[in-house]
Amino acid sequence: MLKDKDLLRTDSYIHGKWVKGKKTFPVLNPFDGKKVADVSEIGGKEAKEAIEHAHKAFESWKKTSARERGELLRKWDALMNENWEDLATLLTLEQGKPYEQSTHELMGNNGFFNWHAEEAKRLTGLTILSPDPNRRFMTLKQPVGVVAVVTPWNFPSVLPIQKCAPALAAGCTIVMKPAEDTPLSALALAELADRAGIPPGVFNVLTCKDPHEVGYELSHHPLVRKFTFTGSTAVGKTLISAAGSTAKNVTMELGGNCPAVIFDDADVDKAVQGTFWFKFYNAGQCCNNINRFLVHKDIHDQFVDKFKNMMEEHLRLGNGLDKNTSVGPLINEAGIAKCESLVDDALSKGATAILGGARSRVSKLIYEPTLLVDMDPKMEMYRDEVFGPVAPIYRFSSEEEAIKMANDTNYGLAAYLFSENIGRTWRVAESFEAGAVGVNTTDVVSEVLPFGGWKESGLGRENGVHGSLDAYCETKALIIAGIQK
Repeated sequence: MLKDKDLLRTDSYIHGKWVKGKKTFPVLNPFDGKKVADVSEIGGKEAKEAIEHAHKAFESWKKTSARERGELLRKWDALMNENWEDLATLLTLEQGKPYEQSTHELMGNNGFFNWHAEEAKRLTGLTILSPDPNRRFMTLKQPVGVVAVVTPWNFPSVLPIQKCAPALAAGCTIVMKPAEDTPLSALALAELADRAGIPPGVFNVLTCKDPHEVGYELSHHPLVRKFTFTGSTAVGKTLISAAGSTAKNVTMELGGNCPAVIFDDADVDKAVQGTFWFKFYNAGQCCNNINRFLVHKDIHDQFVDKFKNMMEEHLRLGNGLDKNTSVGPLINEAGIAKCESLVDDALSKGATAILGGARSRVSKLIYEPTLLVDMDPKMEMYRDEVFGPVAPIYRFSSEEEAIKMANDTNYGLAAYLFSENIGRTWRVAESFEAGAVGVNTTDVVSEVLPFGGWKESGLGRENGVHGSLDAYCETKALIIAGIQK
């Protein structure tokens, strides 16, 4: 199905070579359960070797000029563009999302590649006026070293690049472990990195079904100086603890329980359009997706009717390679079982399913797009992200109540509000406890914006127009004495 068969790689990529493991594990298409490929499984021994190679490569890579590092990132991006259709097809095969959405993910790669290729040249420090005329003060930004990157299955191409592009631009080297459900996109990126001329040891990809041995090395090995992870809060807490054994610099982008607040002074059509397409993007499997719709009681029925009409008109279930498909499968049985459990709990406690509410007959892993009303905070879905194509609607009566409900969670990744009152938009946006707030929009991710969460949604920020490479650098104070005669 791929034009370039060499993009379907099944071995780990270590120090510029493809390394086989002693056994393999299957990567399955979540739509039909058919095997896409058998991938090699490596363990702790190979992980140690990859870290050691990355450490050696760091000594030369950090001395490579910023301009050259940026040019290599651009070359990598150009190769991705040349193989666009194959990469989108591979992404859809292993992850299940509609092909068009796979192309959107690759567009995100473009943004991160090109932005950080330029930012490599802007790794600047400061000169600071010293209170002592005999001394001069400066700061330097220097790459932290070997970076361990662990990425999830929901965006298996763009999330690796979101982390790796700035790390490489800063002068760090990478040892990455992609999710076991979706390793093929990361391995295809490794093939293109090799073609682009990224030096051996600078970018390494480790594949395994059982993450324990590899994860232990990435989180404990003393030569790993930075650990960055995107995934669930439960796993993130474990990794934070493990990385603490060697006091690693960590960045964690964890779970979300994101609210979208629709006020009575909102443009309802704009609010429906703005939330609908995002809610069902990637079958709802986005960390910053809307988990709770909080709708003012005076426009509740109007909003629900319009949202229902959009669902009936636009949502088509099926194989991601079918151009008519807008909602594909969830990633695996655990994912759909969780979605099913949360919906069943809500229905048992008084919620009403206007649409959906059960598994689809189209595929074992497709959950029917579901619209729930009569929701109540006592339901489990209020506190646990559903990570599926489910839109639960809660009512509120006042601005104060909406803010309280929005913040009534241990998470704080993103929040959204819809209102035509400029004073309200400022008040509410400033009151939300979240790392990103969308006002009359749900599009809050960009290479030029810092991204990360408050509370249990994470630690640290990645990207941004200021300090874009800071997550992968140490700041050094430089003090020079003996200025005066």
